Amino acid sequence: MKNQIFSGAFLFILIILASNWSIEAQTCKPSGKIRGTKPPKGQCNKDNQSDCCEKGKLYTTYTCLPWVSKRTKATLTINSFQKGGDGSAPCECDNKYHSDSTPVMALSTRWFKKRSQCLDGIIIHGNGRSVKAKVVDECDSTVGCDADHDYCGSKFRPTRIFAKDSFVFSISLSS
Repeated sequence: MKNQIFSGAFLFILIILASNWSIEAQTCKPSGKIRGTKPPKGQCNKDNQSDCCEKGKLYTTYTCLPWVSKRTKATLTINSFQKGGDGSAPCECDNKYHSDSTPVMALSTRWFKKRSQCLDGIIIHGNGRSVKAKVVDECDSTVGCDADHDYCGSKFRPTRIFAKDSFVFSISLSS
C-alpha cells in the first residue's frame, strides 16, 4: 500500500514538473509578414542600431509570446523614448515623451496586457545589477514599417532573443 501511495505521488510530481518544463520551453513561430515601404526622406531614425525598412522587403511578424512568470528571462533592446528618438510617437500609457536618463520601458504585447501594466514598476535584472523602470509603452511585434515606428523593420521577435542590439535579462514585478 505504501508503495502505491509513493508511486502515485511520484507520478503526480513528475507530471507537474514535465508540464512546467513544456511551458517554459514554448517559443513563438512566425505569424505573418509585413511588406516594407520606403520611408519618406529623413523619416527613418537609425538611432540605437535600428534598420530602416526596405521597399518590398518582407519582415516577419509574431503575435504570440512565451509563457510569462514572476521572473521571466527576456531580451532587452535599447530604444529612445525622447521626442525625436527612435520611438517616434509619444508613449502609449501617458501620451508623453520621456528623457533617455529616466528608466522607462516598453513591454511586449502579452506582458503589456492591454495597458494593464501601464505606469507599473518593473525590476530589470542583468549583468549582476538591477534597476526599477516604469512601463510606458508597448512593443508590438506585428508592426514596424510605419511612421509610429520610424520606418524601422520589425526587430522585435517575442522570444528570448530579439535582435543583435539585445542582451539577456530577467524582469520581475515590483510592489
